[in-house]
Amino acid sequence: MMLRLLTLLTLCCGLTSQVSAQEPLRLEISDGVIEPMPIALTDFVPQESLATDLAIRITRLIAADLASTGLFREIPSTRHIGRVTNFSSPVQYADWKAINAQALITGSVSVQADRVVVQFRLFDVFAESQLGQGMQFAGSAESWRRLGHKVADAVYSRITGESGYFDSRVAFVSERGPKDARQKRLAIMDYDGANVQFLTGAQHLVLAPRFSPDGRQILYTSYETGFPRIYVMDIATLRRRVLAEREGNMSFAPRFSPDGQSVVFSAETSGNTDLFVLNLRTGASLRLTSDAAIETAPSFSPDGSQVVFESDRTGAPQIYKMSARGGTAQRVSRGEGRYGTPVWSPRGDLIAFTKQTQGRFHIGVMRTDGTEERLLTGAFLDEGPTWSPNGRVVMFTRETQGERGVPTLYSIDITGRNLRRIPTPDAGSDPAWSPLLP
Repeated sequence: MMLRLLTLLTLCCGLTSQVSAQEPLRLEISDGVIEPMPIALTDFVPQESLATDLAIRITRLIAADLASTGLFREIPSTRHIGRVTNFSSPVQYADWKAINAQALITGSVSVQADRVVVQFRLFDVFAESQLGQGMQFAGSAESWRRLGHKVADAVYSRITGESGYFDSRVAFVSERGPKDARQKRLAIMDYDGANVQFLTGAQHLVLAPRFSPDGRQILYTSYETGFPRIYVMDIATLRRRVLAEREGNMSFAPRFSPDGQSVVFSAETSGNTDLFVLNLRTGASLRLTSDAAIETAPSFSPDGSQVVFESDRTGAPQIYKMSARGGTAQRVSRGEGRYGTPVWSPRGDLIAFTKQTQGRFHIGVMRTDGTEERLLTGAFLDEGPTWSPNGRVVMFTRETQGERGVPTLYSIDITGRNLRRIPTPDAGSDPAWSPLLP
């Protein structure tokens, strides 16, 4: 049974949230915004004194994850009537009803040598029942943030019916210095901006990082030879190799296929910029387009059967799609303005894009046939969307006007609400969201 969603800020369009006190609880997601759901999150109980500090940090991380969605509002612990000092104790629902909590999350943390075990339970306060079985996650002490993210993902999933996205990472380009001498390094971080790790030095310009489907490799474009070439890097070892080497030709804008066996990219050939697919196992390449236009920013559909891309074949950049085996391209975008950087949602239902119109840049989404276009943002410069693993949030680059303007990462949900800045050590651009970590 789902939680009562009288105050749920919803995730997608076209459905509604309906609850009746006399009927079994049922979740239907809507595009309406009422109020975030009030939830009570008790401090996780440390099972040993060594676990006290970790229990506090994990509890606060779970709270931050859930609040960041805009769907949940944590009731401050100062308002709690009940206190949970034993993970196995029965819940006194009257204490939580009195403060209007709709959901209650309790948990415990245990430390055994270098192993941390986190348990949690989720309760529907009004129905006075536990939602699903209690769960536990285990890992090293260094992985405590991942354990907290996993709990938050499980809570999010049980309440919304959607998979979570907290236990994921984002690759991006970290930028430092003036515009005429900007240093750009490839970096990776947790989805919320923590645990930043630099993958390349600052000597060479890098662009367009993209994760493999298993999250273990990154494709990116580097100018270290003075010429754009595509590299693939193993994140764990930082070993890399040149991909799609085409002597004398520029190659860029790479992206993995959903099965990880191929890469689609743009390459300049005899003055034309066209799309190619490279089979990573055999090394064979397939030319998808041979138009006189500039065709770039390709992205596979989740089933790998189609590719969406940007082309100026009609005079201004628009969005097209075609079979991943080649053939005739079909125009998708139909609105006024210039369209670019299309990315297929991992759910397969939407395409995110950048749009320039009336002197402003926007991040938008549309159905895969070009219908139901919705602009989620509008600013001096918004560009380069990337999808969360569950296809419900989009991250992008925003730059403000003026010489001092620097690129910054932001996220927004697909209703166009809950705009959030993602912290990075320096300026950040060109984000790429990983799949959920294994």
